[in-house]
Amino acid sequence: MKHPFRNQWFAGLTATLLMSLSLTVSADSSRAFIPMGEADSVAVMDLENHRLTSTISGTVNTHGSALTPDGRFLIVGSLTAHDGQKTPDRPAGVSEDEHAAHHGGGNTTAPEASGTGRIYVVDTRTNATDRVFEVPGPMHHALVTKDGRYAVSTHPMGGGISVVDLDSGEVAEVIATGPNPNYLTTTDNGQTLFVSNAGNGTISEVDTRNWFVKRNIRIGGAPEHMVLAPDDNHLYVNDVASGEVVALKLSEGSVTKRYDIGGSPHGLDLSADGKFLFATSQGDETIVRIELDNHSRKSAQLAPAPYHLATSPVDGSLLVTSRGQPKLWILDPESLAIVEEIALEGIGHQISIDSQ
Repeated sequence: MKHPFRNQWFAGLTATLLMSLSLTVSADSSRAFIPMGEADSVAVMDLENHRLTSTISGTVNTHGSALTPDGRFLIVGSLTAHDGQKTPDRPAGVSEDEHAAHHGGGNTTAPEASGTGRIYVVDTRTNATDRVFEVPGPMHHALVTKDGRYAVSTHPMGGGISVVDLDSGEVAEVIATGPNPNYLTTTDNGQTLFVSNAGNGTISEVDTRNWFVKRNIRIGGAPEHMVLAPDDNHLYVNDVASGEVVALKLSEGSVTKRYDIGGSPHGLDLSADGKFLFATSQGDETIVRIELDNHSRKSAQLAPAPYHLATSPVDGSLLVTSRGQPKLWILDPESLAIVEEIALEGIGHQISIDSQ
């Protein structure tokens, strides 16, 4: 005797189990999240096979991104002013970064705690926006504290950073760091974070337990992207003015080495073992690798305009976006050769990687 209801029930159960298994595999795989600026979306890429798997939509001009420690939520911020606070139109040929720096470079006070900017909290299991919070001005780059409690944003037009409590959505702190704050990184224990201030050539060291600037270290030039070595004592900073990466020894507060990168250095990251430093030069259209033990330098042409950069935890390959075209390159970390080229919907910005 046939049982059509039972057959339908079994088919539905099978489909549900397969869907659950698919979501579990997707959630457990290593992924890269790539904000695509004025394309108003975020690309999601599976790092195992270097394939785009989905798109997060509904965000506005998202540039900065950061994941919570458990990978459950992605924080992405808008570089566009909201609530009537319109940023002046960007001239042709001027990047978003340069435009933001021009209109915020002279501000040395903390941004006001007003709702002129937005950050989106995206559930990485569903790619749906879970919440939208107001922050004091357009947000450039992002960081989530090690305990997962706070989202920290740089505000280039405000002269400081904001700290949002991810539980309440309230702005918990607004801290002045310096003109045109650009990038953020934090120590392994999460008790200190660093902010690069491109407008006055300083690095601000911020105590995250009491939320105050405990030290400003002057390195000169225009510091932007940064990466902290595994020892938590060596900070590497792109100096856009000199075309170098500056090696800063934090225990001494002094510059120990400068590495030539090329015109308009931008993306910056370390290999997983901390032995190699990688950087992009938009001006010279090159990717550069520095072996930190012996300071040897290797470079390769990469055009047009290599931009943001991240190291894959899966195979050590380099993910590099282009400022000139909507695409991302996968590079071999040894030869620096292009392994794959992936088309994007927009220009890729601060890449966040989930290796849960």
